[in-house]
Amino acid sequence: CCFQTESSQKAEKGFTQSLICCFSFSSPEASKMDLKCSLEECAMALNLFLNNKFSEALELLRPWSKDSMYHALGYGTILVMQAAMTFEQQDIQLGISTMKEALQTCQRFRKRSTVVESLSNLVSKQSVDQLSEEEMHAEICYAECLLQKAALTFVQDENMINFIKGGLKIRTSYQIYKECLQVLQMTQGIKSKNETYHQFEGGVKLGIGAFNLLLSLLPGRILRLLEFIGFSGNRDIGLLQLREGASGTSLRAILCTFTLLVYHTFVCFILGTGEANLEEAETLLEPYLQKFPNGSIILFYAARISILQGNFEKVFTLCYWVGSGDPPPHSCPRCTEPHSCLQSWPQDHLYAIYVFQKAAILCMLPDDDVKKTGEDIVSLFRQIEGLRQRIAGKSIPTEKFAVRKSRRYASSRPVKLILPALEMMYVWNGFAVVGKRTDLTESLLITIEKEETALQNEASKYEYYMDDVCLLQLLKGLCLKYLGRLLQAELCFNQVIQSEKQIKYDNYLVPFTLYELGLLYKQRDEREKAIRYIETAKNNYKDYSMESRLHFRIHAALDSLKVTPASTP
Repeated sequence: CCFQTESSQKAEKGFTQSLICCFSFSSPEASKMDLKCSLEECAMALNLFLNNKFSEALELLRPWSKDSMYHALGYGTILVMQAAMTFEQQDIQLGISTMKEALQTCQRFRKRSTVVESLSNLVSKQSVDQLSEEEMHAEICYAECLLQKAALTFVQDENMINFIKGGLKIRTSYQIYKECLQVLQMTQGIKSKNETYHQFEGGVKLGIGAFNLLLSLLPGRILRLLEFIGFSGNRDIGLLQLREGASGTSLRAILCTFTLLVYHTFVCFILGTGEANLEEAETLLEPYLQKFPNGSIILFYAARISILQGNFEKVFTLCYWVGSGDPPPHSCPRCTEPHSCLQSWPQDHLYAIYVFQKAAILCMLPDDDVKKTGEDIVSLFRQIEGLRQRIAGKSIPTEKFAVRKSRRYASSRPVKLILPALEMMYVWNGFAVVGKRTDLTESLLITIEKEETALQNEASKYEYYMDDVCLLQLLKGLCLKYLGRLLQAELCFNQVIQSEKQIKYDNYLVPFTLYELGLLYKQRDEREKAIRYIETAKNNYKDYSMESRLHFRIHAALDSLKVTPASTP
């Protein structure tokens, strides 16, 4: 429940501290927390968490996080969710390391098998139905920790190689969920189902649903490799399991809801074609808005849905992660999106905590306005190379993209980027969002056409001239497409494709344009042409910026065109 009054907040805090003291300094006889009590405490921590009492929730879970599987899972889950919201590397690393510790805790509660038993289980696949209740929950908690750790690793770096490596590592998690599903199916007719059984059921639905949904997103060549080692993914099954889990009363109901919200409000846009079920997202969120009207995570998703619906003006203050209340708050990398869509550049640069975003937004301002900010654009762009973070020796794709773009400022005679804020907005599929507002799309088109005219009036063709021409044609074509001027958009896209040999640096422009042209033909119900152009983007290009991201979008587009793996090259 929500705690609104100051007195009730004090009472709750006192009760929480009493619980912590009670369990932390208990007698030897009470040194082990039973399953029922651990579930009750985790439910209390969840309510604290959803009421913005993040520190209190962590304090409640921390004392038992090394001795109770659910405390370990709950403690790690909060940190994983924080990392997923902030996208801060230190939060991501903390979430991953905490989940490693949670895995160790859960492992202690799993059934210990001899070598002979383990080999027998590999053959029979019937070991889980012989587990005790505590061991069943240990299996599901262990599998969930593995799944969350893998998901957070992908948030850290969406490279396809990580999917292959991660897929091999989490096969154990996948197999556990499959076997637990068998147990669930065998016990459906049992009438004496207690609360802990329903908690187990919620865990199975979360895992089976998340795995199926995640795997269904993977491009064909990756999915076929994973299918070879026993993985399979069905989007419809995944959505059904998550919907059933979200409608239940288990601790995992909120996690099923959040998984669906992430899918509808982020995955469908960043890694898909932008076709999301926002109506379902609103329906899923509504009960939590009623119960936790001030919950920052709930408000975050409410703001995200409003953005995707084109209601940018009302969400400026809602896109922040509210941590423990200690300033300054963290910011999500995409929190600048509503300002960028509205072209509120002076306000936007104040919100952008990332140097490239800040420099890109300042590029959109007149020179006099930049001087008033006291910032040096050239200096900002020159910092970016040194700020790049490497995870396991590899750069994050979006940072690699930013570094490549900023190199135009490395020489003694810098060459200004053309509409870099709009280019970044496209990388995050922002045009699929702003395209829902005719007024804003027309405003963006005017901005692009002004830059196009200025570029045509250049006295000399500089080194990046054709790259800039093609970028403007891609952005212009997108605006025209969303305004319904499809023939003009087609001409813009074709100009980029025909200029391929003249592009020197931004080699991502042609495959992305081929993909966009394919979507345009899909919009015109020219299915065969749509498939041909999208397949060309998929098969004829490699080693370009944001390649993995485009392949995910291509997979989603071909799936929406009902292209089966057998019919694709």
